[in-house]
Amino acid sequence: MPNMEYKSDLSPDETVLMAFVRAAETFKRVVSAIFRKYDLSFPQYNVLRVLDASQGGQCRITDVSRIMLVPGANMTGIAKRLEKNGFIVRKSDPNDERVTILEITKKGRDTLAKIEKERDENMNTMLKGFTEQEKLELLNKVKRLLKNTR
Repeated sequence: MPNMEYKSDLSPDETVLMAFVRAAETFKRVVSAIFRKYDLSFPQYNVLRVLDASQGGQCRITDVSRIMLVPGANMTGIAKRLEKNGFIVRKSDPNDERVTILEITKKGRDTLAKIEKERDENMNTMLKGFTEQEKLELLNKVKRLLKNTR
């Protein structure tokens, strides 16, 4: 078998950007595996996080959609699946029946609490050896990178 040596043809800039992509994909893959144990997808988990952080554990579906940058049609499907599995309830706004309110249930809050420990362990593993200052610097650089793409 011939000795196959691979030499990357990526530019230094492309290497940097690909490293960011790989890190993000690794994080998403690891935490998605945790969410699957609780019958949640990544977007469903994020909806629960938004609702948990909202006043009274509830928020208009249009606001959740805006916060998550998810189109309304996709948000409706996500909300229906969460409701079917008992993580949230959907109800009409008493002031305007055209508006749907999403509210996290006890099961939703309990599930978030169970996920938190495992998720935090994985984040700590990925960020192992970084000082708080280095994390802040990295965050600022990523924000700058994202700002450049707008």
